[in-house]
Amino acid sequence: MSLDRRTLLKSLGAAFGALWLAGLPLGNDALAAEKVTVFAAASLKNALDAVNTQWQKQSGNEATVSYAASSALAKQIESGAPADVFISADLAWMDYLAKNKLIKDETRANLLGNRLVLIAGQGAADVDITPSFDLAALLGDGRLAMGAVDSVPAGKYGKAALEKLGVWPSVETKIAGAENVRAALLLVSKGEAPYGIVYQTDAIADPGVKVVGTFPEDSHSPIVYPIGITADSNNPDADAYVDFVKSDDAAALFKAQGFTVLK
Repeated sequence: MSLDRRTLLKSLGAAFGALWLAGLPLGNDALAAEKVTVFAAASLKNALDAVNTQWQKQSGNEATVSYAASSALAKQIESGAPADVFISADLAWMDYLAKNKLIKDETRANLLGNRLVLIAGQGAADVDITPSFDLAALLGDGRLAMGAVDSVPAGKYGKAALEKLGVWPSVETKIAGAENVRAALLLVSKGEAPYGIVYQTDAIADPGVKVVGTFPEDSHSPIVYPIGITADSNNPDADAYVDFVKSDDAAALFKAQGFTVLK
């Protein structure tokens, strides 16, 4: 090594040392302060809020979450929204992002499962959900609250189930389409719709509604919530966050809200 190069390296080392002594935030400590930004399906709110609180207690790091319909979140990520982690309420919207190279494939995993239920206000009678059950008669002049059937996962699952049971033609003009499943839940909770189709976990989260029936699992495709890190994320805590969400500690919190943990 030439004398000039030795002198240059020595000078650079001295400069780095001076910055360190001055207390400037260098390396991992500075990067660790960056919050993990999570885009998550609206139906995850109660459970994921609890998981994030535990994550902060254990790691000292924070996650900030945007909850909405998986379709809206996927489109936002496609448009360049700065998300680190995406948790979808169905495989289709995760597949959409993966196909467009917007998810790091090696980080993707199927995280949770759920059930589809029919809800009504407290005091409503139970409903036997069988082929050709008379949902239209139950609705009367009211509407059936559910996520938008062409985009929101809960709405798509709901329409598929009603089609499989032969009920859809009798109620398709009575649908109150909502921007996400929690908005559909609220319509029933507030008494603005007599019945709604939501996830089991949504019903658990709102004491203003009652589950009056559960849709047969074979009436729709399996409800799967995949998780993955976005291709544009360079947050050093994203991997650790996903690992925690997949941990036993998080699993207990998800189960408490009615989710099935997939492993």
